[in-house]
Amino acid sequence: GRLMDLGTKGSGQTPWSRSGDGRLTLKGGVREILATEMLEALNVPTSRTLSIIETGEALERGDEPSPTRGAVMVRLNHSHVRIGTFQRLAYERDDDSLRTLVGYALRNLYDEDGDDPVRLLDLVVGRTARLAARYMAAGFVHGVLNSDNINVTGESFDYGPWRFAPTWDPGFTAAYFDHQGLYAFGRQPEAIHWDVMQLAISLRSLVESEPLVETLDLFGDRYMAAVTDAILWRLGVTPRDADDDRALVQAVERALRKTGAGIDRFYFDVFGGDLPDSYGEPWAEVRAALAPYAARKDRSHAYWSGAPCSMLIDEVESIWSAIAERDDWSVLDAKVASIRAMGDALA
Repeated sequence: GRLMDLGTKGSGQTPWSRSGDGRLTLKGGVREILATEMLEALNVPTSRTLSIIETGEALERGDEPSPTRGAVMVRLNHSHVRIGTFQRLAYERDDDSLRTLVGYALRNLYDEDGDDPVRLLDLVVGRTARLAARYMAAGFVHGVLNSDNINVTGESFDYGPWRFAPTWDPGFTAAYFDHQGLYAFGRQPEAIHWDVMQLAISLRSLVESEPLVETLDLFGDRYMAAVTDAILWRLGVTPRDADDDRALVQAVERALRKTGAGIDRFYFDVFGGDLPDSYGEPWAEVRAALAPYAARKDRSHAYWSGAPCSMLIDEVESIWSAIAERDDWSVLDAKVASIRAMGDALA
C-alpha cells in the first residue's frame, strides 16, 4: 500500500500562518466535501474529505455573512508536500535539507531510490500535466493555483473559491478577486506549468540548469497527451490512434466553445460515442469524428436514465443554505449519493 497523510484544515495558526486566524468556516468545509466528491467521480486525482467537525466558534469573514459557523476538516492525501515547500528551502539556501526533501519525495511518494532532482522534476511534470488535463475535462476551475497549492504528487487539494464552469468558456474564473483571469478555466495548464517552473528553479542549486530546462519542456507534450486521454474518458469511448484521438478532442473543444452548450449536459448525452440527433449542424464535425469510436462502457447503469449530475454555484449555495438556515444536512447527503452514482456509471 501507499503512504497516506492525514491533515487538518481550520485547526488554528501555525508558524507559517500569515495574517489569517487559521480557522475554517463550516461553509468552507461543506464546499470541500462537494469539490472532492465531484472531482473523485470525474477521475481527477484529489484529496478526500475524511471528516468535518463543527467547533461551535463564531467566525468573522469579510467575504461571507458573519458571524458564521466554524469547523475543522480532516483531509486524506498521499502527500502534503507542496512546490512551495521546496521554494522555502531554496530561498533559505538550505541545500542539505533540499536534497533530503528530494530523496524523501522520491522514496515515499514515488517509491523510487536515490535523490536525483531531475528525476523528481520529471515525475512531477508528468503528474501535474495530468492534473491540468483532468481539470479541463472535468470543467473545473480551482481558483488559486499558486505554487503553494500544488502538491508534488499531482493531487488536487486545498479548495477555496472553486467552481465548475457551466460552459466551455476559457475566461471563466472562480475567485472574486481574480480580476485579471490569472487562474481562469483556460489558463489553468499555463498556471500549473508556471508552478512547476518554480520547482525547477528551486532545484538549480543541486544540479545543472540544462537537464532541468529540458525536463520542464516536456510539460506541453505530456499535457496534450493527457488532455486527449481525459476527454476521451469523459466521452466514454475507447482510444484509437493519436491523430484521430486528438482530432476528436479538438472538434469537441471547438463545438463546446462555439455553441455554448452545457459541459455536463453534453458529456452526459454523448457518453459511449452516440451523439443524439438533437445536436444539429454545429456538431457535424464531432459526429463525424466520433463515428469510428467504440464505447468503453455501456449505459446500463441507472444513472443514465436520469439527468446529468452537475455542481454549479447556485446548487452549492442551495446546499449550504439548507444547512445554514435549518441545519438540514439531508440535501448534502443526497447530493453526495448522486455524485457517487455518477462516479460508478463513469468508472
